[in-house]
Amino acid sequence: MELAILYETGEGQTRKIVGVIADQVRALGHEVTVIDAAEAMPEGALERADKVILAAPVHERRHPRAFETALTAAREPLAKMPTLMLSVSLKAAFAEGMDEAQDYLTEMKMRTGLQPTQEALVAGAVRAGSYDYFQSQIVKHVVLDGQDVDVSEGETEFTDWAALEKTVAGFLDR
Repeated sequence: MELAILYETGEGQTRKIVGVIADQVRALGHEVTVIDAAEAMPEGALERADKVILAAPVHERRHPRAFETALTAAREPLAKMPTLMLSVSLKAAFAEGMDEAQDYLTEMKMRTGLQPTQEALVAGAVRAGSYDYFQSQIVKHVVLDGQDVDVSEGETEFTDWAALEKTVAGFLDR
């Protein structure tokens, strides 16, 4: 089977997630093409694939515009094959944030017209060292409001790697 992964990343967690998935796919004996939506799409990359995984982070309540533009442009070929959409956000790290995380994905589907055959909400990470003062305050007082998480320094990763591996394996087996 040939799999394509179309992704965009903000601070690097989605890129890390895509790398882990690509390794998993290769270990299962499949071919994989990884495509960064922020760069030019290789000619026919999606059309050659049997299945596609889509992955993007949420920042300021939405997925990156370049990613949404790529999905809109590729809506026809994506509609013809199985697709798994991975929406990566901090809200997905906490049970009380799951409804909001789902709203981000629902709004993206409305903007792009994409209807993936499967979707998953994936918890992201905090990279405190890469934030300016304003960004750190937004993460602390808005995104993680009410959570007992110290994000004052370093990286705090919330991604559930075992659950992600199971989701991808299930998608590949369908």
